[in-house]
Amino acid sequence: MNIQLRKAVRFLNPWLALCFRIYLGGLFIYASIYKINYPAEFAETIASYQIIPYYMVNIMAVVLPWMELISGTLLLAGIRTRAATAALGGLLVLFTLAIIWVLFQGVPIGCGCFHTIEDPISWLTLARDLLWLAMAAHVFGYDRYFHLEEHFRMRIREAACDPS
Repeated sequence: MNIQLRKAVRFLNPWLALCFRIYLGGLFIYASIYKINYPAEFAETIASYQIIPYYMVNIMAVVLPWMELISGTLLLAGIRTRAATAALGGLLVLFTLAIIWVLFQGVPIGCGCFHTIEDPISWLTLARDLLWLAMAAHVFGYDRYFHLEEHFRMRIREAACDPS
């Protein structure tokens, strides 16, 4: 029975990673769109956290959404998935630390994850970010199937082996 369970887990892990990869890629693409379209509002949200110096707020408001969009797109397409997952995982660690900071400060602000009109940050927000971080870790460790990059690699190999 134990061997069958191991085989099932070994079979399911990559498929679960694929589901997580699609979910996280779409999630971060969706989250980035509003922030890219309204950088001033996102900058206000970043400033409300009172963590980074004021002169860095605008830079972060411009750079973070593009990192989310590019990494999410790469993750969804299956191109450099480990690098994209590492980038999104790093962002999730930063976001989680910021949420913990706000929870302990008791500041009633919105997360700024998707748009500015949100419920204030709560322990549920922290649990959600930790779940996303666990999903990213699973993708990093087990994602092996349906990569666009692998498709290109196979095409290059076929072209190199084709004598005509």
